[in-house]
Amino acid sequence: MAKINLRKHYPDFYTADCVIEVPDEVAALMDSYEHADVAYYLRRYRHKAYYSLDRGDGIERDILFVSLSPCEIYERKVTVEQLHAAIASLPDKQAKRIYAYYFLGMSKSAIARTEGVSKAVVGDAIDRGLKNMEKFLKKSL
Repeated sequence: MAKINLRKHYPDFYTADCVIEVPDEVAALMDSYEHADVAYYLRRYRHKAYYSLDRGDGIERDILFVSLSPCEIYERKVTVEQLHAAIASLPDKQAKRIYAYYFLGMSKSAIARTEGVSKAVVGDAIDRGLKNMEKFLKKSL
C-alpha cells in the first residue's frame, strides 16, 4: 500500500493535506497521469501551442462558420430541391436503397440484410438509381 496526498492531486478541492493509503497500482496510475500531464504542458510550451480550438472563446466557431451569400443559399436550396425531385423520379426500391445508403449511412450489406436480398442486388440497384438520377438531372438542367 502506498500513501498519496490528495491535496497534491486535487488542489482546488482539498485545502489541507489529506494523506490516504491506496493500492500500489492506483498510486502508479496516479503518477503516470501526473507525468503525462507534465509532458503535455512541456510539449505545449515548446511548440508554442497555447490556443486550442475547443477553448470556448469563439476561435473554432469563427474558423468553421462560413457566411453564405444570398445567391449561395438560393443555389443550395435549388440543388437540394433538384436532388429530391431526382430521387422521387426513381422506382421505389432504388429510391429507398439510395436514401438508406447515402442519407442514413447504412452499408450495402446492412440494406441487403434488412431487405432479405444479396449485397450485389443492392449495389446494382444503387448504381442503376444513380444513373437514372444523372439522366433526370441532365434533362432538367
